[in-house]
Amino acid sequence: MHYLPFYRPHKIRLDQRSRWLVPFGSSLFMMIFYVVTGLNSVLHGQDYKPLLDNTNEWHVTNCYFGCLTDVYFTDGDTLVEGNNYKVLDGFHYISRSFLLREEVSNQRVYLRKLSGNGIGQEYLLYDFSLQEGDSFEMFNPITPFPENAGNFVVDSIRLRLLEDGLAYRHYYFSPAPTNNVSDNTCVWVEGVGSLSIINAPSGYPDINGAGQLSCFFKEGDLFYTNLDSIAGCSPILGNRPPLLALKPQLVVDSGQQLIQLHSGVAFDAIAVYSLTGQIIAEQRISRTTDYVGSLNLAKGMYFLSVANTANGQKSILPFVW
Repeated sequence: MHYLPFYRPHKIRLDQRSRWLVPFGSSLFMMIFYVVTGLNSVLHGQDYKPLLDNTNEWHVTNCYFGCLTDVYFTDGDTLVEGNNYKVLDGFHYISRSFLLREEVSNQRVYLRKLSGNGIGQEYLLYDFSLQEGDSFEMFNPITPFPENAGNFVVDSIRLRLLEDGLAYRHYYFSPAPTNNVSDNTCVWVEGVGSLSIINAPSGYPDINGAGQLSCFFKEGDLFYTNLDSIAGCSPILGNRPPLLALKPQLVVDSGQQLIQLHSGVAFDAIAVYSLTGQIIAEQRISRTTDYVGSLNLAKGMYFLSVANTANGQKSILPFVW
């Protein structure tokens, strides 16, 4: 008769955010049972890591003719239809017409693409509350991938360590059987998003195609890396002060060609941008919390930048003239 070797119960650390799991049986079977059930508990019960912080910076690499890394980031906040958004800038987003917002309680991330004549359309990009076996309709607005990529199924969710030493959910998708648009797999990372570009949740991370995410920084700190094709990367933003404190109220009177600003925090610089990112007008003023100025603009959609140059705070407000 053969016996299993004596097993002495001990504590098993699954990841730095999990609880200690202590198998109470003395058999190998009991140990496996508690480890498996513990992993399931950690996977579905751990705190959600939001994707968006005050500063967020993505580095995407492609290697058509030698490897080139492009950088995009969030820069400023704006309010549209009662929702607070962060403004994307850099890389393909220099028009500053791509806005991101996150509902942390629902674990969902949305993108709004402003249009030339209004506030544009909002898309649900990510839902990190999904479980294995769930189906999700993917949209990739203004990307090299199909805008409506069809339904994808969550094949598996795995915990993997990132640069801060903690384990985060990695979501592995494949097209649903009824999907006749897409044939590629894709991956989301909790706290990061797509491993392609941020507005392509179903994008396949291809170093020889649309590119793949090499680095992602939160608050200037490295959070995610994939250095298969580059030696390393450094943040261009650093750790900026929070941008949420400067929330001016804007009143537009295109008939009188006037704008009015009121803010609880002083500002000393304003600028008007077109949808393509071109500066239409800019002005440095004495530090104030109230401002009235005149503008001579053609009808259309514009952005007003309001800044406090002393501490780097900035707010971006879209408006229609």
